[in-house]
Amino acid sequence: METVKQKSWFSRNWGWVLGGGCLTIIIVVVLGIGGIIYKVSDAVTNSEPYTYALTKAIENKKVINFLGEPIETNGMGSTNYNYKNGTTTTSLTIPIRGPKDEGSIVVNAEKISDEWSYHDLYVKIDGETEAIDLKEVKDE
Repeated sequence: METVKQKSWFSRNWGWVLGGGCLTIIIVVVLGIGGIIYKVSDAVTNSEPYTYALTKAIENKKVINFLGEPIETNGMGSTNYNYKNGTTTTSLTIPIRGPKDEGSIVVNAEKISDEWSYHDLYVKIDGETEAIDLKEVKDE
């Protein structure tokens, strides 16, 4: 009588093990990158220049006339924060939209001694030539 030696479980399923291991690594990397993007996005949207500029735009009557209400953000936009010798500078472009139109808030600010100074703070409406200055004291 002849005995037939059966292959081990691993030698029968090595393809599944290898594929499952690669898939696990890919999932971990994608989740890690997604987590980093979420944290950076959360840090930017909770920053003082971002919230200040968005609040000024939402409350500005000229912006409301062009975009309508409610005004909300429309994606991530572009962000640049630099820290050098105790001074933080930032350049933000925040896309916004309303029921009537879309636009962008442009912010260039500098933080010295825990206080923000806004050099540029305006809204550029798509298709319009003039920008709406948000640094004006009175809201027309």
